[in-house]
Amino acid sequence: MPKLKFSNNALQLLEKRYLKKNNEGKVIEKPEDLFKRVANNIALADTKYLLKDEIPNLDNKNNQEYFNIVKTKEFKSLLRKNKKVKSRIEKTEKEFYNLMANLDFLPNSPTLFNAGRSLQQLAACFVLPVEDNLDSIFKALHYAARISKSGSGTGFNFSKLRPKYDVIESVTGFSSGPLSFMKIFDAVTEQIKLGGLRRGAHMGILRVDHPDIEEFVTIKAREKVLENFNISVAITDKFMNAVQKNKDYSLINPRTQEKVKEESAEKIFDLICETANKTGDPGIIFLDKINKDNPTPSLGILEATDSCGEQPLLPHESANLGSINLSNMVGNGNINFNKLKNVVHTAIHFLDNVIDMCRYPNPETKEIVYANRKIGLGIMGFADMLIKLKIPYNSEKAVKTAEKLIAFIRKEADNASMNLAKQRLTFPNWDGSIYNKKSKHFKGKHLPLRNATRLTLAPTGSISIIANTSFGIEPLFALSFVRILDDGTEFLIVDKNFKETMEKNKLYNKDFMKYIAKKGTIQNMESIPKNIRNTFVVSYDINPEYHVKIQAAFQRHVDNAVSKTVTLPNIATVEDIKNTYMLAYKLECKGISIYRFGSRDDQVLFLRAVKEEQINLTNWLRHLR
Repeated sequence: MPKLKFSNNALQLLEKRYLKKNNEGKVIEKPEDLFKRVANNIALADTKYLLKDEIPNLDNKNNQEYFNIVKTKEFKSLLRKNKKVKSRIEKTEKEFYNLMANLDFLPNSPTLFNAGRSLQQLAACFVLPVEDNLDSIFKALHYAARISKSGSGTGFNFSKLRPKYDVIESVTGFSSGPLSFMKIFDAVTEQIKLGGLRRGAHMGILRVDHPDIEEFVTIKAREKVLENFNISVAITDKFMNAVQKNKDYSLINPRTQEKVKEESAEKIFDLICETANKTGDPGIIFLDKINKDNPTPSLGILEATDSCGEQPLLPHESANLGSINLSNMVGNGNINFNKLKNVVHTAIHFLDNVIDMCRYPNPETKEIVYANRKIGLGIMGFADMLIKLKIPYNSEKAVKTAEKLIAFIRKEADNASMNLAKQRLTFPNWDGSIYNKKSKHFKGKHLPLRNATRLTLAPTGSISIIANTSFGIEPLFALSFVRILDDGTEFLIVDKNFKETMEKNKLYNKDFMKYIAKKGTIQNMESIPKNIRNTFVVSYDINPEYHVKIQAAFQRHVDNAVSKTVTLPNIATVEDIKNTYMLAYKLECKGISIYRFGSRDDQVLFLRAVKEEQINLTNWLRHLR
């Protein structure tokens, strides 16, 4: 078994959040025990297919029935007697363990938290429907609370709720509008720690043609509310065309489907951009682009995403995610595509097994998840990979590398899913999906797949820290920075590749590192060689155009969506944001969010402010020159 290597930050995070504790709060699990626990639990799903002849209808058992079966003495005895199956399970468990222990791949946090433990809720992404009646609203709130308890986030589209001051005939009164109910969801989430592990997170979405759109767009700029929500405007092609042609568009009452009034599209688009510049919210999702790639259009349209925007889902649907560490896929200055292929295939097997081992918090979710079997394989460490390849993030070569890389991963993920389908059958809704040439929704590529979706590029915050690599597909935030956890714990993150490069060039000095930690970027430090400065760019060194071009390159081969934040310097203007959003639309991204550095008091990542007088830099800087 591989020897585990963790950074100090990773060990602290594992102990604080992930490792099992006793009733006194003492950690009773080592990192290797965590990976063994998860590998053993997820590998057990193979028995549903390997023993289906010995146990009738085993592959059709619901989760609770299956859990009860695998705990019985009879099942364990059957497994011992069937040495071939037992050997297969042990082989799978070893593959899953090595995948995680080598930090080549990590599943989403709920799987690490809960696999092999009492909750057994393993999925990260949920979408719940909110219809225009109190029963639906409070049913969604109840389910959201249960999901939050298990360590996951939820997305909602509040567009079906009647607008503020609209009539309520049953009580001869007037509606308080969707924002009032969002505040209730937010207040409940505030009281629930996610399984005691992290604060709740939701995505709140409103269509751009809802009559309350102005209030929605500006709510976070006007009030200190919805702190547990990311918010996004669901924008249509019709609206974007109106913006480009400087025309009006219609606001529609969702209760009556009648036009309320005409509004200037440019005015609302400007308001979105102005507020995003001020607060970082709202983001944008491009509704028509998301539904253009909907794999099961016969089941309805995609109206909402998970809490970070990367996973569009149908009402009640859920998905589990996991990410490949690209930093580990580089050898001798090149991408190791053979290793990457093997990791993709094992990871797809892992994620498909998670579906069978997950105990879903409500019956509606279990039903649709089993019918579509959506998974989301993603990546982390892209910036680290580029650094190892000596490719600047803000370059056309980086854009081409991104597209080549994700096209390869998509091909192998599809192949892996088709291989599973040969053993386990296609997902039940496959017949009416876009992959079946006999379906009216067929889009030209007959693929007998096990999973309705395969790829999702998530932000990978905590698991990137565990893997000691850069977040998702983001550029480096800074060469040294502080990350704050939900409980206020601070982690100082120093880029390992930068430290190694500086040491090789005999430029490393602790005082100088403190100075860089304050500045974040080295672009104006002429004492550092230009080739190092070109390679080690950070997020706000990068022109917004390259942020979007990188995202679009990945999106072209990702069937779900891509989590990407365009981080802008503090001096960025509203016009910069308008141009960024417009470029994202033209390049067919499924969504976009921006963050102007310093625009929030509670930002999770920030530079370490250090007083100049505490650092004696004079002699060191003179030496560098």
